[in-house]
Amino acid sequence: MLAALLRKETLEIARDPITLAVALVLPLIMLLLFGYGLSMDVEHVRTVVYDQDRSQESARFVEAFTQGTYFERRGNVWSLREAGAALDRGNATVVIIIPPDFGRRLAAGVAAPVQILLDGSFSPTALIVSNYATAIVNRFSTRLAEERLDRFGLKPPPPVRLESRVWYNAPMKTVNYIVPGLFAVLLMAFPPMLTALAVVRERERGTIEQIYVSPVSPTMFIVGKIIPYAVIAFCEMLLVLLVGIAWFEIPMRGSLGLLLGVSMLYVFVTVGLGVAISAMAKTQVAAVLLSAVGTLMPSFLFSGFLFPITTMPYVLQLYTYIFPARYFNDISRDLFLKGVGIEYLWGNVALLALYAVLLIIAASLTLRKKVA
Repeated sequence: MLAALLRKETLEIARDPITLAVALVLPLIMLLLFGYGLSMDVEHVRTVVYDQDRSQESARFVEAFTQGTYFERRGNVWSLREAGAALDRGNATVVIIIPPDFGRRLAAGVAAPVQILLDGSFSPTALIVSNYATAIVNRFSTRLAEERLDRFGLKPPPPVRLESRVWYNAPMKTVNYIVPGLFAVLLMAFPPMLTALAVVRERERGTIEQIYVSPVSPTMFIVGKIIPYAVIAFCEMLLVLLVGIAWFEIPMRGSLGLLLGVSMLYVFVTVGLGVAISAMAKTQVAAVLLSAVGTLMPSFLFSGFLFPITTMPYVLQLYTYIFPARYFNDISRDLFLKGVGIEYLWGNVALLALYAVLLIIAASLTLRKKVA
């Protein structure tokens, strides 16, 4: 009986090439769009200079900003009004303002204030740029102090030397963090919608009534619906995984076999969500809307994909435990970046397994056998 259901569902999918295209092509498009378009790396920040001093020291100060790749000088302004206009028009993100007595104050050995104007429209970028600027100014000040002491033959006091080392994502590349998280989002975006549409489509056509009057049990019907779409979703995972590793060159430090095994478990969760949604939806439009609201949007907001869960209000942190994308997101990133084993991941894996079982039971109870 199960084999007949699987054959029926496979033939339905084979006769609908659009379904296969949505399942396989759209996730790749989203992976490429997010992989290239979503980046927290800050480089080539548009910078203009309002140098009222025009001395050798002010030129050295500006050069300290522009000699790297973080700040890109786009020209000069000659008044505060021009500086404000450059920020207003988006021609500059940073304005460096050097007062007219900058060089004289440095020569006299007194503090020489400077001002940095930042476009804070996007606060995360502004915070990063502000930290860059602070580090450059501190390094410039330290170099000046060392030069002055050396000029008088004095040995500078031993400074506190910080040596930092980044673990797990040494290059600090955003793509290494984004792409493993995308696997959880993509698998939560399309498989539930496809599965929900498959059940609702049968309800609209009236063919589901044949199931109700047949000897097929609700659980067998659910399993027969889940397995074909689980296979498609797993192929989708393999495809985006291949592109993530081969194209984006994301380092895979953990066990690939463990990732694939947990991915299969997560796939059953996502397609199970689709069946649960189909039990509530009466039309295909309602199924699409419920899938978007119940799976896609929460996977972006509450899985830790874009925003760290620890920075959310405590109530919302508790709310994130409802969504399975949170658990797979942690598993995927830990396997890719940290290379941890099952001894660190078993809690999230167990919760995903529990989630899958509960979804199948709930769907079976909701779509229990009816009398035509």
